[in-house]
Amino acid sequence: MPTIPPSLYKSRPVYPGLSWIAGARRHLITADGEGALAVLELLNSADQETRNRAILLYTPGGSKQLGHGAKLAPLLPGACHEFPSIETLLFRLNVELTRANMSTRLYATGTEGFMGQVIALAQGHGVNPLSVKTEHRGSLARRVQCVHCKGFMDGVTTSIVACSHCGISLFVRDHYSRRLGAFQGVIVNAEVAEEIPAAEELYP
Repeated sequence: MPTIPPSLYKSRPVYPGLSWIAGARRHLITADGEGALAVLELLNSADQETRNRAILLYTPGGSKQLGHGAKLAPLLPGACHEFPSIETLLFRLNVELTRANMSTRLYATGTEGFMGQVIALAQGHGVNPLSVKTEHRGSLARRVQCVHCKGFMDGVTTSIVACSHCGISLFVRDHYSRRLGAFQGVIVNAEVAEEIPAAEELYP
C-alpha cells in the first residue's frame, strides 16, 4: 500500500489513521476506494452499540478491488450508503452535515484528493479540520488546482501536467491548500513557455 512520505512543508496534511472518537453520539464515516479497508478495520474493532451510532458514505472510486461495499453493508445494516461517484457522495454528505448536531464526529479515509474534498466541505459547516479523523489508503495521485484558470484536476500522478481546462503546462507544487483540498499547479516556465521539462511519475 502506498504511503505518503513525510514532508517539510507545513501545509501538507498528516493522516494519523482512523480510531473511534470517545463520547461521540454519532459517527459520520466517509470513504472512497481502498479506504473501505480502513473502515472494515475500524468497524471490526467496535462493539454493536458503537456501530449502531455510525453511518457510512462510500464510493468505490478507482478501487482496484470490487465488492468492498458488500463487505461493509452487513456491519452497518441500513446505515451503509454506496454512491457512484465522489460528487454524489459529497452531495449527501452536505445534507448530513446540515442536520448534524454537536455530538457528531466526522471520519474520512481513502485517497488524499477525496479526503481533502470532504474536509473542505466540512469546514463550510464550521467543522475544525483537525477534528476530522483521517487515514490515507490507495493511490498517491493528487488533486490539483491550476492557479491561472482556477480549474481542478483529479488523479494527477506526474510532476508536470497540462491543465485540462486552459491547456497551460503546470508544475505540481508541494503546496497544499486546506481550504480547497488541492495542491497548486503553476506554469512551468513563465519566461520561455515552450521550454517544458519531461514529466516524472511521482504519485502512483
